[in-house]
Amino acid sequence: MTRARTILNLDEVNLEFATQGTRFGGADGDIGQTLGLKGLGATLYEVPPGLTAVPFHRHHTSDEMFVVLQGTGTYRIGEERLPIRQGDCLGAPAGGAAHQIINTSSEPLRYIALSNNTSADVIEYVDSGRIRIDVGASGFHRENGTFKAGGRLVPMDYWEGEDVG
Repeated sequence: MTRARTILNLDEVNLEFATQGTRFGGADGDIGQTLGLKGLGATLYEVPPGLTAVPFHRHHTSDEMFVVLQGTGTYRIGEERLPIRQGDCLGAPAGGAAHQIINTSSEPLRYIALSNNTSADVIEYVDSGRIRIDVGASGFHRENGTFKAGGRLVPMDYWEGEDVG
């Protein structure tokens, strides 16, 4: 078992780069787990020009905060598109408006994403109409979830599909 670090310099964060299509891409690396944090998630992101790391989404139980370390871009939150720059702190409260950080500049955009690690979360992907449900009796929903599923919901009555005899 690897012992958690007490101090981690951002230059030491192991960044892993991934892309999806032509719109999504970037590198991310864990900070929170490396420091042994259980209730607070922290991830370093580096997003190349013209890309975004994640889809437009909102969490229903997890607050998120982003701290812009380097570069400029756009914070898409709800119906707004707001300019962001180094030193800005961005909030995305649980159950609030959907959000996404887009690098609209010609330089890399680096930021830290912070969130509370809950045992359950419902994430809504507003542009695609998808949802993701991750839940577990203990631990962090994304890591230790006993139920993890995603898809598109259709409205239904409480008893629909049940054998009511």
